[in-house]
Amino acid sequence: MSKMNVCSLLGVLLLGTTMMSAQASRTWVSGVGDDANPCSRTAPCKTFAGAISKTAVGGEIDALDPGGFGALTITKSITIDGGGGQVASVLVAGTNGIVVAAGASDIVVLRNLRFQGLRGAGNANAGLSAIRFISGASLIVDKCEITGFNNNGVDVAQGGSAQVWVTNTNIQNVGGTGVAATTTAGVVTVGIDQVRVELSNKGVESGNHSRVTVTNSLIQNAASIGVQADGDAIVTVNASEVDLSGSGIQTGPGSGTAFVSNSQVAYNTNGFNNNAGTFNSYVNNRVHDNTNNTVGTISTAPAPL
Repeated sequence: MSKMNVCSLLGVLLLGTTMMSAQASRTWVSGVGDDANPCSRTAPCKTFAGAISKTAVGGEIDALDPGGFGALTITKSITIDGGGGQVASVLVAGTNGIVVAAGASDIVVLRNLRFQGLRGAGNANAGLSAIRFISGASLIVDKCEITGFNNNGVDVAQGGSAQVWVTNTNIQNVGGTGVAATTTAGVVTVGIDQVRVELSNKGVESGNHSRVTVTNSLIQNAASIGVQADGDAIVTVNASEVDLSGSGIQTGPGSGTAFVSNSQVAYNTNGFNNNAGTFNSYVNNRVHDNTNNTVGTISTAPAPL
């Protein structure tokens, strides 16, 4: 190999090393930042998309001050934190807010973010889903605000096993489902805690190969179904309230299994609706003032110990 070729090879290797070392474990975005910056605290980037390429695997992107930081596709383990008490916004039209298309062992955390899809009268180009999780090991959505999307708030549409937690989050005005979960292989487990879903078609939808637990949550004004278990899904609802909807909690129409305890289901067209599958109600539920408190066979289970 000639001396010139050796020098060229060394140059490429050094450049690659420099680019790899340029990735920081923590990067920053700002409403007045610039994606040409290194995304440091003193020279922040402008968008999440600009910062993610400069953030190491397993690292964190933080919002330094309020701003709109744009749509993003995530392909690696990362945490994105908008910071408490300020507006770290993802505002989109005609597309998804954040798509998680990560590796089989990757963990993604989305915290303190506001998603705005601009759904409203006269807007034919509203956002699709705020968060769409199509691959990865696990997703955590914590302390987020989701408003105005045509499809779903949190859309778990996997092709394998995964774990999802949605906590301390408000979802409003979505044309599809607040939190939807399904997979074509394996099992998806979803934990929903201290979540409010209002003005949706469905509040929580558990589809094929999913196991969904809803606790300490409020679902209101779902045009179709508040909480649904369909296919081979299993839904557990505890210490929650499902009101002012079509069916409050429903199994089917395909099949599905529901376990409901210590919850209020009121002012719906159908309170407990076993359209197909198995519906288990513990004796400590409060089901009242629905047009039909129960539809189909509802199995009475003893109060949990």
